[in-house]
Amino acid sequence: MSGVLVWYEGPPPALAIDVNEDSLQNGSPRTGPWLILAAATLWSTAGAAIKLCQLSGWQINFGRSAVAALFIAAIIPSARRRPDRGVAAVAVAYAFTVLLFVLANKATTSANAIFLQDTAPLWVLLLSPVLLHERPSRGELLSAPLFLVGLLLFFLDRLSPGQAVGNVIAVASGVAFALCIMGLRKLGARNVGAIVWGNALAALLSLPMALRGPEPTARDLGIVLFLGLFQLGLSYVLFARGVRHTPAVEASLLALVEPVLNPVWTFLLAGERPGPWAIRGGAIILAATLWRTLAPWLEARRRTAPG
Repeated sequence: MSGVLVWYEGPPPALAIDVNEDSLQNGSPRTGPWLILAAATLWSTAGAAIKLCQLSGWQINFGRSAVAALFIAAIIPSARRRPDRGVAAVAVAYAFTVLLFVLANKATTSANAIFLQDTAPLWVLLLSPVLLHERPSRGELLSAPLFLVGLLLFFLDRLSPGQAVGNVIAVASGVAFALCIMGLRKLGARNVGAIVWGNALAALLSLPMALRGPEPTARDLGIVLFLGLFQLGLSYVLFARGVRHTPAVEASLLALVEPVLNPVWTFLLAGERPGPWAIRGGAIILAATLWRTLAPWLEARRRTAPG
């Protein structure tokens, strides 16, 4: 899953994590950016790890989400509380985000999976007036066509039927991610519960199909354990701690390391090359994300500048 960023109306952009735990209060303005960078680097390993694992996407998601849920619940006690309706609804969106992301990685290239999921700001733009009753800013309206063009370019590469389906699953993951983003923002300090219960639900949804997959090897189990403990679990804790000591714009930009590094690790470790149109589409989506992140900040600086 992509970093849990929130693109929303009004400067500056904020991040959808608010954890009120004493264990996460440690840190300083100097260590905050490094913690976010470490979290984004861990997030970026998902594509390569999923490609190297011989288990099915259902099996990987079951193990990954189950381990992450147990890890985060152990580290953050407030996450163990029984969910109310709001937390449960966001947990459903989160569960489909992580499940669809893993399935997309198995069906198409990791570059396609991560960049198509990162079209979430486009879906936030379309859905927030209805669900949050918020009007999009001028910067958001200007970035929307870029996201749409970038998304469409992914479908211009010569794809097998399975890869085309994988791209559609990745787009669906982006829609679920958008719902998750808006829900996490609305929950505020309660959103850590949605992360834990969402992972638990994702594992539960995957269990029936996971029982039908291939027999796991020691290597497969090691990869799934890495994905749950480090790629999804520890990264959340690092990000939650780092974001408390990092300006929102800087945190958003640091988190963009994830979609940049994801296809790099996959190429180096699994030998997978994204298609030429996918590279162009990913670059456009990355540029649109940068614009969406920086535009409100630049506008706020302009308004507050002397003279």
